[in-house]
Amino acid sequence: MLLFNLTATKYTDVMTSAQQIDKARLMRLATYASVSTAVVLILVKVVAWLITDSVSILATLVDSSLDVLASLLNMIAIRHALVPADREHRFGHGKAEALAGMGQSLFIAGSAGILLLQAFGRILHPQPIQAGLEVGVSVMIFSIVLTMILMLFQNYVIKHTDSTAIKADALHYKTDLLVNASVIVALVLTFYGWQQFDALFALAIAVFILYSAWHIIRESIDLLMDHELPDADKQKISAAVIAHPETQGFHDLRTRRSGTTVFIQLHLELDATLSLYDAHAITDRVEQKLVELFPDVEVLIHEDPVEIQQ
Repeated sequence: MLLFNLTATKYTDVMTSAQQIDKARLMRLATYASVSTAVVLILVKVVAWLITDSVSILATLVDSSLDVLASLLNMIAIRHALVPADREHRFGHGKAEALAGMGQSLFIAGSAGILLLQAFGRILHPQPIQAGLEVGVSVMIFSIVLTMILMLFQNYVIKHTDSTAIKADALHYKTDLLVNASVIVALVLTFYGWQQFDALFALAIAVFILYSAWHIIRESIDLLMDHELPDADKQKISAAVIAHPETQGFHDLRTRRSGTTVFIQLHLELDATLSLYDAHAITDRVEQKLVELFPDVEVLIHEDPVEIQQ
């Protein structure tokens, strides 16, 4: 029986290690895809802006430029976050993702401020769209298609890694879809005489960018401040712990997330008459249930003896 348990534990460790390697590969691929997409979009939007002189296209160009910076930050941060724990960083380097999120938010907020000034100036002094409406619309449609392809891959990576940095990156591109669609409308309306719509849409885009920045800041702060896991996750943990027939309950549950790693600590209440061997075996089985819920998890369980009333 002991040999079986040791074999099962080794098998689980191998599977966990393989899952972590696969997560790392997916996260790196996602950052490469994000940077490449942003560079392509910048090139085509520069051409469209030079041809049309549209401030709403300029808005998307600024946004794409920031996407490159944000994606480069993500790539650097994820490479650092995936470095295994060492003597100076016993809990790993996962918080590098949260720091990258904070850096992204600063870039985003700064670009939104510049864009607001451009939009207000164009509202006060409207200018007609230059020749090249077809070019502007074509570039926006191309941007939408390319962004959707990237987002499909990002969503796949998020589903398998739950990476905060990839979530932040995906949020940029989700807003880009709405931005690019609104620019098409703005270009058409402005071309046919509604000149202020170009600036009004740019203004709306800037406000939306600021909202996105605040969302990233809030999530990054939660990670840096060791915010508890969502209530739904804690309910899953509770159900997994009390599901074992020999557990008498638990208390002092503490949870947090660092990068893709989840940390769980709790005091497990067990029958005081159990032997140390049996208590340890029960704790191992409870820990295994938690690993099944969160494959990239570190669990610390303190065993508390309780008297059972007969």
